Amino acid sequence: MKNKNFGFGTQIRKSPFFESTVKWGATGFSVYNHMYIPRDFGDPEKNFWNLTKSAILCDVAVERQVEITGPDAYKFVQLLTPRDLSKLSVGQCKYVLIVNNDGGVLNDPVLLRLAENHFWLSLADSDVLFWAQGVAVNSNLNVKITEPDVSPLQLQGPNSGEIMVNLFGESIKELKYYWLRELNLDGIPLIVSRTGWSSELGYELYLRDGSKGNELWEKIMFAGKDYDLHPGHTSSIRRIEGGMLSYHADADINTNPFELGLDRLVNLENNINFIGKEALKKIKQKGISKKQVGLEIKCPALSGPNTTFWSLFSNKEKIGKVTSAVYSPRLKKNIALAMVDIEYSKVNTELEVEIDESTSKCVIVEKPFFDPKKQITAKQL
Repeated sequence: MKNKNFGFGTQIRKSPFFESTVKWGATGFSVYNHMYIPRDFGDPEKNFWNLTKSAILCDVAVERQVEITGPDAYKFVQLLTPRDLSKLSVGQCKYVLIVNNDGGVLNDPVLLRLAENHFWLSLADSDVLFWAQGVAVNSNLNVKITEPDVSPLQLQGPNSGEIMVNLFGESIKELKYYWLRELNLDGIPLIVSRTGWSSELGYELYLRDGSKGNELWEKIMFAGKDYDLHPGHTSSIRRIEGGMLSYHADADINTNPFELGLDRLVNLENNINFIGKEALKKIKQKGISKKQVGLEIKCPALSGPNTTFWSLFSNKEKIGKVTSAVYSPRLKKNIALAMVDIEYSKVNTELEVEIDESTSKCVIVEKPFFDPKKQITAKQL
């Protein structure tokens, strides 16, 4: 892409790393949280192998932060999520859900606790800033809610740890999975966390000064030149292998946590107060009518991820839909996440899927499809 003035107007933002991603070979972009995100550096399969065998650097500045500060910040954050935060320490991160009053999922961010009353919600693709500001109006809690000048990069893959040592020294090895550290790289202010959206060993580097985006990108690429670091993009193949959700595809406002198998992120038993608690109690008591499952699709290798929802059938009756699907070159299978009626959700259930105008057989399998115990991401360096 040679036109540096590429864009569709000022209403869609460019990240602080935009120029660097174009320089390093980005050829296609999507829009996420009102910002461009690189989606194409050439071959998605090569990007997958780069991620799983060496390392990739991804511009994920689209993961905008909702910053919550003030004397009542902790109470307010707990109000937003059904996950019990009572043991969340300063310097720790947690994967959480944000639900509405009906128990529908609004977002599945990573929550970072930077100080006693200082939090970031690192967002998936939805306008949670507006939701949080609206909730705050009638909460009677003393909080300030803003979108700060913070833009993350993801450094992911088995070589990411060595690259981080090259950047920050041996002490970075002490950073545990889902913990964070405040760092400075040659005058560039950062929050670094052992997190990522790849199901691989990895880090997120949250840039706290957007004017230094290209400088940071170049420093990381230089530090990784002897470790086979490649510019890349988030991998749909690896995401689906890992059973990771993509908001708007695998979950939305009409999906509840129990349908997604995320019961562990909902605490209904203690005295914490959160939006949607009564609705989730009723849903749990009544039971769910649909459930997310893993699928193997028995057809020739898919040429790329699905761009529409594919209908699922049992004996010609529609019983659900495929939400995310892709061919895994490692597993040599077409794998998918799907939402099906509960009576068809058992492993080994055989169904049919309609792809374009053809029908293929598929079978429900366990998910995640690879590394189900997350040993890769959580391993100690």
